[in-house]
Amino acid sequence: MSALALGLLAALCWGVHDLSVRYISQSVSVIASLMAVLIFGALLQLCLVAAWGDFSPMSGRAVLYAISAGGFYLMAGLSMYAAFQRGPVRLVAPLVASYPVLSITLAIWRGSSVSLWHWLAVIAIGAGVTIVASRSDPAEASYPAPAPTIVLSLLAAIGFAAAFALGQYATELSNEYTVSLVGRLTAILALAAIAAVTRRSVWPGRRALPLLCVMGLLDAVAILSVVAAGGLPNAQYASVTASVFGLLTVVLAWAILKEEMVPAQWLGCLIAFAGIGYLAL
Repeated sequence: MSALALGLLAALCWGVHDLSVRYISQSVSVIASLMAVLIFGALLQLCLVAAWGDFSPMSGRAVLYAISAGGFYLMAGLSMYAAFQRGPVRLVAPLVASYPVLSITLAIWRGSSVSLWHWLAVIAIGAGVTIVASRSDPAEASYPAPAPTIVLSLLAAIGFAAAFALGQYATELSNEYTVSLVGRLTAILALAAIAAVTRRSVWPGRRALPLLCVMGLLDAVAILSVVAAGGLPNAQYASVTASVFGLLTVVLAWAILKEEMVPAQWLGCLIAFAGIGYLAL
C-alpha cells in the first residue's frame, strides 16, 4: 500500500473519530475520554504486535523516537479534545488540519525534495479543508471565546506533525507495529500521571464505553497507517493526506447529522481532493 493510500485510510478513520469526539466531549471529560480511546487502541495494537510484529530488540534511537512520538501525540490529543469540546468544528478542524505544512517542512529538513507543485497541492488541501469548515450558521448556539480554542487547535497541529514525523523516523529503524505500541503506551502512562497529579478521574462511565471503544480502534488504525508509511517512498505524504480528516468530519456531519452543506463547501471538497490527487501522481 502506498503512503498516499495509508494517509487516506487514516483520514477516514480520524474523520469518524473526530465527529465522535465532538459528540462525546459534551458529557465526558477530556482526560477520561482520551484515556479510554488510548487504552482501547493499545489493545488492538498489542494484538497486531503479537500477530505480525517483530519482537527483536529496538535500537536506542528507535525507542527514543517512539517515546517522543507518544509524548507529542498525547499533547495533540489533549489539545484537540479540549478544542472540540469548546467548538465550533468549523474553527477547530481547519486549524488542526494545518499540520501538513510542518510535516513537509520537516521532510525538507531531512533532505527530501519537494517541488513547488507539491507545495501548491498541500496548500490546496489546507484551503479546501478551510472552505468546508469555515461556514458560519447564524442559528447556531454560542461558543466560548475563540482565542483559547485557536491556541489549543494550533498546539494539536504542532503535536500531530511532530508525532507523525518522529513515528516515521522510528519506523525506519524498527517495525511499525512495535513503534506504534510503544508510542501509545507512552501516552497512556503520561496521561495517567497527569490524571493522578490533577486528581482527575479516568473513568468515563459505562454508557460512553462502546463509543469510546470504537473511537480507540479508529484512532489506532489511523496512527498505525501514518507510522507505517515511514518505510515507503514519500512517507511525508501519508501525514499530509491524513489532514483531510477535518474535511471528512464536516462532510460526515452533513451526511449523518444532517448539517447543511452549501455549494462553496462542496467546492472546498473538490479543491482538497484535487490536491490529494496530485500527490498521487
